[in-house]
Amino acid sequence: MAQAMPTLLIAKGKSDISVLPKMANRHGLIAGATGTGKTVTLRVLAEQFSNIGVPIFMADVKGDLSGLTFPGGENPKVVERIQKFGLKDFNFEGYPVVFWDVFGEQGHPVRTTISEMGPLLLSRILNLNEIQSGVLSITFKIADDNGLLLLDLKDLKTMAQYVGDNAEQFKTQYGNISAASVGAIQRNLLTIEEQGGGKFFGEPALNLQDFMQTDKAGKGMINILTADKLMQSPRLYATFLLWMLSDLFEQLPEVGDPQKPNLIFFFDEAHLLFDDAPKALVDKIEQVVRLIRSKGVGVYFVTQNPLDLPDTVLGQLGNRVQHALRAFTPKDQKSVKAAAETFRANPKLNVVKAITELEVGEALVSVLDEKGSPTIVERAFICPPHSRLSPLTSDERAQSIRGSVLYGHYEKTVDRESAYEKLKTRAEQMQAESSQEEIQKRRAAEPKSQTEQLMGAAVKSAAHAIGSQLGRQIIRGVLGSIFGGGRKR
Repeated sequence: MAQAMPTLLIAKGKSDISVLPKMANRHGLIAGATGTGKTVTLRVLAEQFSNIGVPIFMADVKGDLSGLTFPGGENPKVVERIQKFGLKDFNFEGYPVVFWDVFGEQGHPVRTTISEMGPLLLSRILNLNEIQSGVLSITFKIADDNGLLLLDLKDLKTMAQYVGDNAEQFKTQYGNISAASVGAIQRNLLTIEEQGGGKFFGEPALNLQDFMQTDKAGKGMINILTADKLMQSPRLYATFLLWMLSDLFEQLPEVGDPQKPNLIFFFDEAHLLFDDAPKALVDKIEQVVRLIRSKGVGVYFVTQNPLDLPDTVLGQLGNRVQHALRAFTPKDQKSVKAAAETFRANPKLNVVKAITELEVGEALVSVLDEKGSPTIVERAFICPPHSRLSPLTSDERAQSIRGSVLYGHYEKTVDRESAYEKLKTRAEQMQAESSQEEIQKRRAAEPKSQTEQLMGAAVKSAAHAIGSQLGRQIIRGVLGSIFGGGRKR
């Protein structure tokens, strides 16, 4: 008989409150005002999931999660909480951690290709309006139809210029292409590049299977994205995490209801995902969240107020931890009441009153029971973490990165031949092979622009080179990323 999966103790009130592993992929919420204990709750949940062999992804937006790799014990408040709870078998311990960083400064570089990101999410990063997004989608469609991969920003800039220069020839098949929209795309690409976003696009692209590992002791790997610098571009941060989520959805097979999740994904500062997002995108996010649980992925949103999330998403979050909210204004009071109404009522607890009275590290907690129904909300203290609360020093972090089994793979950049390179190579070949007189004759015989000739040759050459891998058309998934997540390495 298979051994029963242990429950995950996360809080202590009048009774112990534990998350059931087989219900953990039904998503969750950690909410509360700044300074009320959300980060410690996230840490405790991550430790518990790691203990049962579940890999975790989390973004470290404030720089205070890196200590997970070392045993705790240095914080007197944690020691006091252990004694208060009477936790006799409590041991301080560290956890297996892999550090990642879009900028490659405080972790393994994280990259994807322009083609894999897709037009829908890229439009979000570039802050394009509906018409501009349509032109970007046409640009991707032309590239996809010709089997031409867009790997980095210079590829997309080249492709956008070509589409703009030859808008008339594409009009019948693809629709109108506004020169103003092409210009907006090019300007916004330049802005992203100036913000350092260009480092995110390229190869080797992140293989999300590298997240889903355990260490030799069977603990789930905790993948920490260093995001303090990335948060300076909040739209890029939110869209990057959404891309990861959608890529997991496209890649992973259906597993139904496993005994424990395949991965837990913590989405910190979750309100950024929905700020000014068009309804079409919100609908697709809701769809991904609803369906990804069948892939064994549990998504836990971390935000200040549960009302930051759309009702369609909030209704799917079965495991909830609500820390204190402030109620200084009538608007705040209304938010507190609305947050209280998201819980299954407890006749012995005034939830509205309790939300404003909670101490730091105390929360209102409701989890899913064996039947998948939310338990009545209880007031409880979050259990103390086992790992170190203080962040790593620069030397400690550098040593951890160099000691990773992944060290060296993502650190080496690859810039293989793609749209930009093929145009450049073809232009050089034409210069070497043709005299000025021959070029003029060719122009007279066939009045096409040199750009068009070069791009046509490049598209055909690229299609021939990668056609055996991708086919003539690329199939895109729910959020526009390449369906199936095939890696182009």
